[in-house]
Amino acid sequence: MHTKLLMNVSAAVMAVIGIAATFAPQEMLERSGAHAGFPAVLLVQILGAVYLGFAMLNWMARENLIGGIYSRPVGLGNFFHFAIAGVALLKMVLNGSGRNAAIIAAAVIYSALATWFGAVVFTHPTAKTQSAE
Repeated sequence: MHTKLLMNVSAAVMAVIGIAATFAPQEMLERSGAHAGFPAVLLVQILGAVYLGFAMLNWMARENLIGGIYSRPVGLGNFFHFAIAGVALLKMVLNGSGRNAAIIAAAVIYSALATWFGAVVFTHPTAKTQSAE
């Protein structure tokens, strides 16, 4: 599996979300239809910091072999993040409350990354896989 590509893609996705949430929380809230009051803005900015931290973790770990026992905490953290958020987004799309292009795109991206991280974390890496990256 191409874990370097996976880590680059996940870092980029999280960095984009993190930068937007950190520097444009009011705009994100207004676009989603939520009230952009102080507590919500603060929570979105804190969430942006989490996303940027996770993006930096993925970027710094991109050269490591992810899977098996190697970098397992990084892989599991990413798997759980993308899987839980992906399920929540899919649930939103399927119950009809999230039928806009952004929610559907996020559901697809999160589900794909959850599947990819799941395949990496729950299979054993081989020397051939490592050298192919």
